[in-house]
Amino acid sequence: MYFRRIWFPDRGCVKRPFSPDTTKKYFSLFYSSGWSGKILFTHPHRVSVILFSASLLLFSSFSAFGQWTGGRATYSFLNLPSSARVSALGGQLISVADDDVSLAEGNPALLNPGMHQQLAFHHSFLAGGVQHGYAAYGRYVEKWGASFHAGIKYIDYGTLQATNEFFQELGEVEARENALLLGASIPLDERLRAGVNARFISSTLGTLESVGISSDLGLIYQDSAQKFSLALTIRSLGTQLSTYSGLAEDREPLPFEIQIGLSKQLRYLPFRFSLLYENLQRWNILYDDPNAENGTLLLGEEPREPGRFAKSMDNFFRHLLFSGELLLGARENFRLRMAYRHRTRKELSAQGFGSAAGFSFGVGIKVNRFRLDYGRSVYHLAGGSNHLGISTSLSAFRQKP
Repeated sequence: MYFRRIWFPDRGCVKRPFSPDTTKKYFSLFYSSGWSGKILFTHPHRVSVILFSASLLLFSSFSAFGQWTGGRATYSFLNLPSSARVSALGGQLISVADDDVSLAEGNPALLNPGMHQQLAFHHSFLAGGVQHGYAAYGRYVEKWGASFHAGIKYIDYGTLQATNEFFQELGEVEARENALLLGASIPLDERLRAGVNARFISSTLGTLESVGISSDLGLIYQDSAQKFSLALTIRSLGTQLSTYSGLAEDREPLPFEIQIGLSKQLRYLPFRFSLLYENLQRWNILYDDPNAENGTLLLGEEPREPGRFAKSMDNFFRHLLFSGELLLGARENFRLRMAYRHRTRKELSAQGFGSAAGFSFGVGIKVNRFRLDYGRSVYHLAGGSNHLGISTSLSAFRQKP
């Protein structure tokens, strides 16, 4: 027999029995609704689907507070990759400034005149019909010397079967979240740019609703002669304007994070590598799973606990994201991409089973006036995400053949 902890606003945290058989049939998403202690459950045939999708949001949201690294922030969908290209490069890319307007969602300082009239649409498919995407448009205003973009990020969890804590069905509900985005960037000098994003966020989880605001700040230093760039971004500064319960004391933090990254294109090879350090605001992001089994060695001996140095190195590499992009063709119209994220592999690998968790890959190709992108991220043995994207420049349609 297992136990789960359920939060009721009027009773606090309550332990309830939860058997393995029940686990196979139901997975619950808990949202406090006023003082009623309501619980939203999924339909039985979507158990693994919603569990997997919820885990992606859990591990992609990092809070600056508390000992745990996941589950402490609301609006976690903001950390999902904005484009197929970003998915293929590990889920984050803040240090490459070209004509890809979708990159500015992660770092507003990447906005530049090359994104003028660029239009992009990206859509990702998770297991069981859960989908998310991003659409954006960029524009450069010459008289102000500034670049702007507007976009919308969304996630649709589909239609879910609602029940109470006693598994009594209450009907079907829908769950979705959206974020409207406006951003701008200006040059501080010939090599340094600064930018800011502002978002209005709305979330509907069954009968519960919340709205909020957030902003991102970004800087990028570019040396075009050396094909090198260094970037810093501060993400998700903001607050809930209204909470799911309607009570001000139930206000939750947003997935605040500070990132620093660099990119370098090799001199004699059409290859650009990027390195990102995540969660600069917090050193210890190790997750100690109390349910993890240490196993035994070949002769039946118990494995030794990792030493302090081993834990420090593991923690350090969990901050890092390694990615690379092979740029082929005279105009770099064909691109191969790959990335490795150590944290994803450590936190989402199934113990005792080999998997490609933490790796991602993809391809991009330009056909006539359109650029097509595909990204595949492997999160777990249960599956991953497939991300598709299409982008174009509206100004290209006005040019004479």
